[in-house]
Amino acid sequence: MTVNSAPTLTTVQPAEVNGTLSSEREDVIAAVEHVRRNRTAQRIWLAIVLFAILALVLVGGATRLTDSGLSITEWKPIHGVIPPMSEADWQEELELYRQIPEYQLINKGMSLDEFKTIYWWEWVHRFLARSVGILFGVPFLFFLVTGRVEKRLRWPLFGLLVLGGLQGAVGWWMVASGLVDRVDVSQYRLATHLTLACMIFAAIVWVMRGLAPHSGDPVPSAGLRRGAGVLAGLMLVQIYLGGLVAGLDAGLASSTWPLMNGELVPPGLLEITPAWRNFFENELTVQFVHRLGGYLLFVLTLWHMLAAIKRGAGSTHYRRAIVLFAMVTVQALIGITVIVTQVPFGWALAHQGWAVVVLGFAVAHWRGFYGAYPLEANVRIRH
Repeated sequence: MTVNSAPTLTTVQPAEVNGTLSSEREDVIAAVEHVRRNRTAQRIWLAIVLFAILALVLVGGATRLTDSGLSITEWKPIHGVIPPMSEADWQEELELYRQIPEYQLINKGMSLDEFKTIYWWEWVHRFLARSVGILFGVPFLFFLVTGRVEKRLRWPLFGLLVLGGLQGAVGWWMVASGLVDRVDVSQYRLATHLTLACMIFAAIVWVMRGLAPHSGDPVPSAGLRRGAGVLAGLMLVQIYLGGLVAGLDAGLASSTWPLMNGELVPPGLLEITPAWRNFFENELTVQFVHRLGGYLLFVLTLWHMLAAIKRGAGSTHYRRAIVLFAMVTVQALIGITVIVTQVPFGWALAHQGWAVVVLGFAVAHWRGFYGAYPLEANVRIRH
């Protein structure tokens, strides 16, 4: 009896242990798949938000190019979503516009139909801004309440929501600068408004890229990773400089390339005193600095690409570096076209929109060196 019972115990015990381990492993794998599905859903959500922000930037550029940004003279975050619905409403809006310097000094005598044209550009811009807030805020709340947002991302995503609200306030702060003593908005505030929008765009790309699967290719060198970060930062600076150009209509200060008004370094760059103001208020200087920024970015992106080819040939990192250089080259060509054709609407809008796309890719390229976010501790497979 004793001999027969021993094999029974040794046979049953391993089966029970294996069954427990198998069940636990299946639970962990199911949890991992659940997290991956959540990440896919959140990437789709963030991609929609990015597309909406890009559309917002493009409409904002069109609003600037058509001098429509001051057509709505009041900030109505809630009520303002409803456009004028009757002739009396339109006349009321036109009468408000008639009180500001832009109408009195530039557009005096503007007809109602002409006013409607500039009004709709600004209204669509504000409508898109509100839409971006809803597209981000509502799904974020859903993902948060249902426990689908990973702990590491809760505060960063909430911070982006706060930045979106701040962006709305900055937008009105910009518009308000043109309602009293000016006939246009402050270039300082316009550049800040544009740059903050691009910072939000870049931050969303960063999070979205971290939620995506990565190739797993080893990082060729820490220098390449740092270089990618420097490029992304310099692109934001270049976008700020582009905002100054737009705010001052500085693209018209010189319409020749590669020389400016026939000179490598044109005279008149430091006409304003104190000297620092030239870099923000002198149209010629602002365009000159923006050009220099473009040249610097082109050279550094080329250098980064060559370094990536040398150190990381065959990896996704070097392929991304090649694509980034190609995108920067296209942006440089568009910028030259804008200058020599004296800032036509279509090319100017393409230059602004493509800048945002290039920034997004640069941030995704930088983020690619860090790999995907690791899974939460409670869904890691234990060996």
